[in-house]
Amino acid sequence: MPEKKKVAKKATKKAAPKKKVAVKKVAKKAVKKVAKKAAVKKVAKKAVKKVAKKAAVKKVAKKAAKKKALANEAEIAEAAYLIFKNRVEKSLPGDAESDWLAAVEKVAS
Repeated sequence: MPEKKKVAKKATKKAAPKKKVAVKKVAKKAVKKVAKKAAVKKVAKKAVKKVAKKAAVKKVAKKAAKKKALANEAEIAEAAYLIFKNRVEKSLPGDAESDWLAAVEKVAS
C-alpha cells in the first residue's frame, strides 16, 4: 500500500502544472499499473509453488515405484530359485530363463 502512495505522489509531481483532473488521472493510472504488477507477481509465485509441489509428488511416487519393483524382483528371484530347485530334484528339463518366466507368472498371479 505505501508503494501505491509513492507512485501516486510521483505522478502528481510530474503533472503539477496541469489541471487537477489530469493529475488525478495520471495518479490513478500509476496506481493501477503498480497494482497490476503486484498481481502478476503473486500469480507467478503461485504457479512456481504449484509446479514445485507436482515435482515433489512425482519424485516420491517414483521412489515408491522403484522400491516396489525391487521387492517384486526379489520375490521373482526367490520363486525362480524354488522352481529351479524343484526341477533339478525331479530331473525335469528346462533352463534358468524358463524358471524365471514361470516365476514371473507365479508372482503376477
